[in-house]
Amino acid sequence: MSSGTVGIDRHADEAADLQSFYDVRRSYEDNYREGPFGAFADVANFATKHPADGADKTAPTPYDFLGQQLRTPFGIPAGPLLNSAFTDAAFDMGFDICVYKTVRSRAWECNPFPNVLAVHPKSSDGFLEPGGLESEEGVLADDRYERPISISNSFGVPSRDPDVWQPDMQRAMSHAGIGQLLIGSFQGSRVSGMDTKGYIQDHVDTASLLAETGVKVIEMNTSCPNEGKHRLLCDDPALVGRICEAVKNRIGDIPLIVKLAYIPDDRFLDRLVEATVAHGVVQGLATINTISARLVDSQGRQALPGEGRDRSGVCGNAIRPSGLDMVARLDAMRSRRDLDFSIVGVGGVLDAEDFAEYRRAGSDAVMSATGAMWDPMLGRRVANALGR
Repeated sequence: MSSGTVGIDRHADEAADLQSFYDVRRSYEDNYREGPFGAFADVANFATKHPADGADKTAPTPYDFLGQQLRTPFGIPAGPLLNSAFTDAAFDMGFDICVYKTVRSRAWECNPFPNVLAVHPKSSDGFLEPGGLESEEGVLADDRYERPISISNSFGVPSRDPDVWQPDMQRAMSHAGIGQLLIGSFQGSRVSGMDTKGYIQDHVDTASLLAETGVKVIEMNTSCPNEGKHRLLCDDPALVGRICEAVKNRIGDIPLIVKLAYIPDDRFLDRLVEATVAHGVVQGLATINTISARLVDSQGRQALPGEGRDRSGVCGNAIRPSGLDMVARLDAMRSRRDLDFSIVGVGGVLDAEDFAEYRRAGSDAVMSATGAMWDPMLGRRVANALGR
C-alpha cells in the first residue's frame, strides 16, 4: 500500500502561516460562536457583503454521488464544520461536499478544553499503527503543530438542541451552489437507564429530525464511543444492522451512509457489510474516523486532562495508510460480492495527490478534515488537479 506522502511539502511554505479555520487555542464554544477563522473568515465576510458572489452557480457537475451531481467528489467530513458559518465558507472555498457537524436528539456538552493537540508518532513517516505498541504505550502530544500534521480529536460529539441545529442546517443547505452537497451527520445518544430499544429509537428520532430539514443525504456515525468507555457502535454489527433498518424505514428514499472506524479483520468487516449495504438499507460507507491512541506529554503523563481521556482519536497524516487500507478492502468486497454502494474515503488527505490515491483505492468521494483545517486552499487545489 502506497503511503501517499508525496506532495505534502509542496505547499508547506505557502500554507505554513495560515491559521486553522477551527482555532485550536480557543474552546469549542468560542469556535461555535465566533468562527470560522483565518482564510475561512475572510471568505465568509466577503460572502456576507457580496451574497451574489458566493458559490459558483454555473459550474459543470460531472461526478455522480448517491444521485447528486457534483462539481468535484471532494469535501470536509463531520467534525470541523460546526455550523452554517463554517459550511458556508467551506462551500465558497471550493469544498463541494460539506458534512454538517454530527448532531444528536438533545443538547450534548463538549469534552473539556483542550480538545486538539498536535500528535507526533515516532515513525519517520509519521504514521500510527492501529492497535500497535506505540498507540497502546503512548504517543507524544503537545502544542507544536508541524507538517505533515496529525492531531488529537477529543470533543465527545457535542451537539446543540434540535431547535438550534435544524434551522441552522437548513440555512447551510441554502448556501450550497450548483454541484455542491450538504450532508447531515447524526449519532444516537445513550443515556442512563436507556435500554437497547430506547437506544435504537433515539437513532430513529434523530434521523427523523434530520429528514425534516430537507437534507438530501444522511450519515450515521457508528465510529465514536456509544456503548461505554472506548467502545464503538460499529463493534456490534448486529446492532448496527438493526439500527440502520429502523432508521431507513423512517427516512425512506434519503440515501444513508454509515461511518466506520478502522476494522482490521476482514471477517468482521464482512459482517458489517452484510448487516448494512448487503441488505440495501445503507447506500454508502465512510471510513475511517480516527485511530484510538494513548496520548502522553513529554513526561509520559496523560496529555488531555480529565477522567476517561487517557485515550483520544488521532487524525491527520498519521492515519492515512489505515484509511487507504480500509477503502481498498471495502472496494474489493464490493467487487467480490457484486454490491452497489458508495465508498467515502477519509483520513490523512493533505494534498491533491492524497485525494488521487484514495480515488485509485476505490473511493467514490474523498474528504479531508485535518488537512483542510490547516490548508483552506485544498478544495481549490483538488479542483485544479481535476481540471475544474
